[in-house]
Amino acid sequence: MIHPRDALARTGGAFRLANATVPAVLVDGPVPAPDATGLVRLDLAVEAGRVTAVAPAGSLAAADGPPVVDVDRGMVWPLFVDMHTHLDKGHIWPRTPNPDGRFMSALLAVKSDREAAWSPDDVRRRFDFSLKCAYAHGTRVIRTHIDSIPPQDALSWPVFEDLRAAWAGRIDLQGVSIVGPDTMVDADAMDAIARRVKAAGGVLGGSVAVFPEARKAVAVTVATAIRHGLDLDLHIDETEDPASVALGLYAEEILAQGFEGRAVAGHCCSLARQDDATVDRTLDRVAEAGIAVVSLPICNMYLQDRHLAGDDETGAGPRRTPRWRGVTLLHEMKARGIRVAVASDNTRDPFYAYGDLDALEVFREATRILHLDHPHGGWPAAVARDAADAIGADGFGRIRVGGPADLALFRGRTYTELLARPESDRVILRDGRPTVASLPDYRDLDDLFGDLS
Repeated sequence: MIHPRDALARTGGAFRLANATVPAVLVDGPVPAPDATGLVRLDLAVEAGRVTAVAPAGSLAAADGPPVVDVDRGMVWPLFVDMHTHLDKGHIWPRTPNPDGRFMSALLAVKSDREAAWSPDDVRRRFDFSLKCAYAHGTRVIRTHIDSIPPQDALSWPVFEDLRAAWAGRIDLQGVSIVGPDTMVDADAMDAIARRVKAAGGVLGGSVAVFPEARKAVAVTVATAIRHGLDLDLHIDETEDPASVALGLYAEEILAQGFEGRAVAGHCCSLARQDDATVDRTLDRVAEAGIAVVSLPICNMYLQDRHLAGDDETGAGPRRTPRWRGVTLLHEMKARGIRVAVASDNTRDPFYAYGDLDALEVFREATRILHLDHPHGGWPAAVARDAADAIGADGFGRIRVGGPADLALFRGRTYTELLARPESDRVILRDGRPTVASLPDYRDLDDLFGDLS
């Protein structure tokens, strides 16, 4: 059988994808009843870069019209939406690794690297490298958090704006400020950051967990977003400490202040360490406040519950095996109607030594870590339509008649096939045409890091 990539190259942009397996949750409009795992068999017609028809498998292939490309029950997804990344930090590991893999070590390492090396050219090179990775893997929309402590904001936001323009039509790029809670409590500082963010068409963000003035940090940030007409996206409770209750404070301040924009909370790790009464009370508030939650399962598995036996300050003693998974309560949130998603987070920096901005890898590992299976049901939306809707990326992350033919074609026919392998032979269609995009070589960045021998 001819590989779909070769068959598509001969079609001239008008064709019918026959015998495709599609997660029903990722299709707008009526579809046949899905199987027990949430999959449905469809034919898709594509012309002039748009999806022109979606029908039960076998119905379009039998009609007269453009060439038929039989995908032999392989899965077809819309391109991915990766709603929480840190592209400005990406790929600094060769220059500044994390010495022990712990969260505080990551904070200090990034601070050191930022102050020593983050020029506009350095940020642009690494940021663009990251976008090339995401593009090759099949991502269509990315939201990235941008370190915005002055004077870095004056360097990084113009780079973001330049790259957003350069990548327009290939990857839709959104930017979010990130500052620590010591900045979030300062209304004047947050106003200055909000002005820069608004000028770039971005989103207001920050990070708060266990902090003496956590409520003030959240309250000032919500008030600032209201004054400037900005959406919110906060790093919340990225810690195993059950005393970290910023998620509940975030919801309370949104409700008390009447915030009407989109609100996202990332991480929310400590929730999984709290008692049932606290969890129920917090999730009720989050649902009422309309906050969407994104879990970063791969990165938080790496960072959370990483301890040494013996002296934590000096790093003496053998490793202690982690006792929990570091992720938040997505099943409980979804059951309450809270919109949830998963995303990449950091890649090859002190917060996570690995990663390649492959949203399929994120979904595969999230399925294993968070048990998003048996059945998989609506969980594919966590890296597609639900993520898109959470960040206002209207129309992305779904297959619909009249929508762009931005599709990922996989050889795996079932979830057990799709999620067992990296699917490195996937075919990525953008505007109905196969893209020719190889992953960039790490050697392209070697000159940023000095002698690596």
